[in-house]
Amino acid sequence: MPALQDSIDAIRIAAAAADRMKATDIVAFDVTEPLAITDAMLIASASNERQVLAVAEEIEKDLYLKAGKRQPHSREGLTEGQWVLLDYGDFVIHVMHQESREYYRLERLWKDCPSIDLQLEHAEGEQEPTVSSEA
Repeated sequence: MPALQDSIDAIRIAAAAADRMKATDIVAFDVTEPLAITDAMLIASASNERQVLAVAEEIEKDLYLKAGKRQPHSREGLTEGQWVLLDYGDFVIHVMHQESREYYRLERLWKDCPSIDLQLEHAEGEQEPTVSSEA
């Protein structure tokens, strides 16, 4: 499963970027089996609309620079500010406003999928965001 491992490695880079931009919650799922839409999905929440866009931009930049010049096949929601969806083909990254998190239907569908241990390193003295093992 080298392709899945590559996706998970890229998801970890994206999660570290979201963490650096102080995303309020970060969780990743391995969704290969139940829906077979993507290998993995990263969900990052942000506390306001400007942060949603900043987190998405940082993730996209890091995946280009640190993950073999990866670029999303499609981008949605960049002008909205409530959410941004970056589709990389083998994985999807969704950054959303914290208030819309409870309404996120796809996360509820994937809640029984195994979550990926992101092993994020947080800067000392900063408050750790919640890295949830369940949705």
